[in-house]
This record gives sequence, C-alpha cells and structure tokens, in this order.
Amino acid sequence: CDLLTISPGLLGELAASEDLITPKLNAANAKSLKIERIGSDEKTFRWLFNEDAMATEKTAEGIRNFAKDIVKLETMVKAALG
Repeated sequence: CDLLTISPGLLGELAASEDLITPKLNAANAKSLKIERIGSDEKTFRWLFNEDAMATEKTAEGIRNFAKDIVKLETMVKAALG
C-alpha cells in the first residue's frame, strides 16, 4: 500500500514510539514470486470484489469511517481557526 490514511491519534502514537521497526515487505522479493496474473478489466474486478464478502464489507466500513473522520477533521480545523 503506497498511500494510507492514518488517524491523528495513531500518528501521534507512532511518532512517540521507540519500538524497532523491521520491514516485512521487499520489492525485490516480490518481483521474484510466481503469482498468476488475473484480468484487470472492470467487469472482472467487480465480479471478484463482489464475490469476496470481507472485501465488500470492509471497503464499505472504510468509506463510512473515512466520512466520519472528515467531519471530525473539519470540526478540529474550525476550532483551531477560531
């Protein structure tokens, strides 16, 4: 995942943490894996996405939580600006 939304609370915890971070993913290792390619057209994506209940539910949950966080952020910005 190249881009990730991180809550301000978690971001603060991570900044304050002194835990050792060990990378778990490696681009060079990933390139050497023999992974079967699947079609990437919209029809195939929608079919596979809808066949995966967890993907469907978690995506919807993420969108709802993101929308709630936007409202929280707007409230914080309004309060900070006075």
